[in-house]
Amino acid sequence: MPRANRGAYLTFVRKRNSWYIQWYENGAKRQRSCSTTDSTAAETQLATFIIERARIERPDGPRDPSQFPVADALALYGEEQAPHTAAPARIGYAIDALLPFWGETMVSAITQETCRAYVKQRARSDATVRRELGVLRAALNLSHRYGRLTRVPHVFLPPKPEGKDRYLSHAEAAHLLHAAVRTRSDTRLYLPLFIVLALYTGARKEAILSLRWHQVDLARRIIHFDKSGKRQTDKRQRPVPISDRLLTFLTLAKRRGSDLGYVVHRDGERIIDIGDARNGSFGRACRRAGLTDVTPHTLRHTCGTWMAQGGVDLFMIAGWLGHSVAKTTELYAHHSPEYLASARKAMDRRP
Repeated sequence: MPRANRGAYLTFVRKRNSWYIQWYENGAKRQRSCSTTDSTAAETQLATFIIERARIERPDGPRDPSQFPVADALALYGEEQAPHTAAPARIGYAIDALLPFWGETMVSAITQETCRAYVKQRARSDATVRRELGVLRAALNLSHRYGRLTRVPHVFLPPKPEGKDRYLSHAEAAHLLHAAVRTRSDTRLYLPLFIVLALYTGARKEAILSLRWHQVDLARRIIHFDKSGKRQTDKRQRPVPISDRLLTFLTLAKRRGSDLGYVVHRDGERIIDIGDARNGSFGRACRRAGLTDVTPHTLRHTCGTWMAQGGVDLFMIAGWLGHSVAKTTELYAHHSPEYLASARKAMDRRP
C-alpha cells in the first residue's frame, strides 16, 4: 500500500552534512539536496520547491470563481507574494497543506461547509488551521487584485484561540532548571543554557537556537538577536541587556564553545528544535520537574510577567520583548502592581 503523502519537508542528513528536501511520489521516497547546512537557506529552497509543484499553467484573464481552481490562486500567491514575506517557507508549508484537500476544486466551492470539512480533515489545532485558511484567503484576495478572479468568496476561519496566561513562578523555574541539569547524559549542557536565555532575555525559541557568538557582546553585556539583513516583522527582536545570572551562564558556555559557532548547540552542531512539553529534551525536563502545561514560549511569557510583577514600566517591557505597547498592555498590565494606580488615586481625590 503506498505511503500517505505528507508533502515536501526538510530533513537534515548528518552523514552528508546537508539539508535535503524530502517528499513521496506513489509511495516512493524522493530527495533533493539543498547543498547547505543553513536552515534559513534550506527553508527558502523548500518554499520555492513547494511553490513550483503547486504552479499550474492557465490563462491569465479574469475568471468567475466557478472557472478558477484554488490551486491557481495558491500558485499565484506563492510566486508573487511569498518570496517578499519574512517567512516564505511558512507560506510554502501552508500551501502544501491546503493543496491535498482543495486541489483542483474551484473557488466557488469554498463555503462554510467545505471550510468546516477542511478543519475536520486536517485534525490540527484551531490556530494551525486558522493560519492555513488565512493563506487561502490572502491568495484569493491577491488573485482578485491581479484581475485573475472576478469576485472572492468568504473563507470561514476557525475561532481565534484565547491567549494563554501560563507563566512560571520562580520556584517552578528553579525546578525546571534543576531538572535540566540533573541528567546530563540525557539533556547535556545546552538545555540549561536555553532555559536561562529564554527566561532572562524573553527571546523566542527560534531566535535563541539561531543565536551565534558574534551576536553576543559579553564586554558590553548586550545580545543582538537581530540578524544582519533579516527582514523585520511585527515579531521584532531588539538588543537585550545581559543580566548578572545570565552573564555567568554565557561566560561558562563560551569557554566550552567557539567564537564562530552557535551559542546553544549539541556537540558543536546547531539544534533545530528543543522540543515541547511532551517531546524532546525540553519535554523530558518538564516531566522531571512536574510541569505538564509548559512550552518554550512559556519561558518568554514568564520573562514579561516577572518584569510586570516587579513594577517595570509597560513601555520598557514592550521595548525589551519587541512588542507594541498595546500588545504588552494586553498581555502584562494585569500583572503590574502599578496598573491603573494613577487612575485610582485620581478617583480618591476630593473635588
